[in-house]
Amino acid sequence: MISDTYLTIASPAEGLYKDKGSRFLAFAYPIFSETDVKPLVDALKEKYYDARHHCYAWRLGIEASEGGVRFRANDDGEPAGSAGRPILGQLLSRELTNLLVVVVRYFGGIKLGVPGLIAAYKEATADALAAAEVVERTEKQIVTVDFPYLVINQVMRVVKEMNPEVVGQEFDLACTLRAAVRLRDAQTFAQRMDDIEGVNVSFSS
Repeated sequence: MISDTYLTIASPAEGLYKDKGSRFLAFAYPIFSETDVKPLVDALKEKYYDARHHCYAWRLGIEASEGGVRFRANDDGEPAGSAGRPILGQLLSRELTNLLVVVVRYFGGIKLGVPGLIAAYKEATADALAAAEVVERTEKQIVTVDFPYLVINQVMRVVKEMNPEVVGQEFDLACTLRAAVRLRDAQTFAQRMDDIEGVNVSFSS
């Protein structure tokens, strides 16, 4: 059976780490797509405009989802691999996804060296994640069902039996129903709908 559950955080959380005068402010956010990243990073850059660095890492998706697992780490001017990767490492070690962590650094005047930076970005991230509520979510697939009104009873019988989250519907002579179906059930749901005469099924993320 397809594994369609994953761990993420319920709401934004913050953390702090200090070393030799430098302050590392960590901000963790649940996200749902790559387009969520830039506005959140930009907002922190604007708010903490006087900080030296705004480093981040994000991770999206699960193995079974379309596109699989995607991730990125950004050092924002810190030595290569000293900031973004330690942040990402904390997401990986906790098996968290659909998550962005940004760490804002205020330089304290004393260089920490690469080992010190790696430890600082790791600990700041760990502090934010420790403050967060970790929750289990279910990966879903949007299935769009187009059908003639004549077969509405058959379509709704499948909906009632499989109980997906209905996210949109239009009932007329030509009807459309959009459902968020658990990833592991999506193919079965689509096949049952496709078996009904006159039904057209399509997938979207």
